[in-house]
Amino acid sequence: MTGNFQVPRELLLSYLGEDAPFGDITTDAIVGQETCEARICARQAGVVAGMDEASLLFSASGVTFEPLVGDGSRVGPGATLASLRGPAKSILLVERTALNILGRMSGIATETRHLQDLLDAAGTGCRVAATRKTCPGLRLLDKKAVTIGGGDPHRMSLSDGILIKDNHLALVPLETAIARARAFSRYRKLEVEVESPREAVQAARAGADILLLDNMAPAEVEETVRMLRDAGLLGKVLIEVSGGITRDTICDYAIEGVDLVSVGAITHSVRNLDIGLDVVRILP
Repeated sequence: MTGNFQVPRELLLSYLGEDAPFGDITTDAIVGQETCEARICARQAGVVAGMDEASLLFSASGVTFEPLVGDGSRVGPGATLASLRGPAKSILLVERTALNILGRMSGIATETRHLQDLLDAAGTGCRVAATRKTCPGLRLLDKKAVTIGGGDPHRMSLSDGILIKDNHLALVPLETAIARARAFSRYRKLEVEVESPREAVQAARAGADILLLDNMAPAEVEETVRMLRDAGLLGKVLIEVSGGITRDTICDYAIEGVDLVSVGAITHSVRNLDIGLDVVRILP
């Protein structure tokens, strides 16, 4: 699966402005008008993401960017991702910004794919999802990387969907909150965070479309599924589980009846994929 949206050109170019607000003084001081060939290579195995963004940054700076793999490709250590030709100054100016984006997005895509593979092996049809735990300014990149890795990006923003959480319910009773949300918009899915099997049934009966089972142990999730089935509500609501789920525990939540497993660590604890750029030769 590949990302199905584009990151705005203006946003990407702003990253270059952040890294070189007054130019690249090192390169400007020592490099002349040479043109060169360079390569971007993966230094460890993973799933590639961010090729479109890297291409835009280099191309906008007058560098020919030839991708050799596409987003979503699994690669091994040493794999060449792209070949570059152009002004040496431009390649060096864009290098770190492009590699930061490629490394971060590929790290997210790699972890997403790994978690989804674990869920697929369990055979229950669960899908891994991201959360809004992203760094401001990077959300579009992070969410796109999740989709490239085969996960569900979840809400893009607070404007994207209704999710009634514990702090809402500390202010407004559950049935009242659901009724108000329904009156506000009938065109949006309504998700409710619940903390017990009883509360899950209560929310489903009140009209929730999606139940977010928060910080429940696997046994509590199984009990929730059983109670929803007994109440004739299973299949009428989507079930998402969330809360501190890791690589080691995700398969414990691949329970029949659970549709989504959301993992905040996919984006809030990113481990970049090691990707480098090397100048190969000076061109005549």
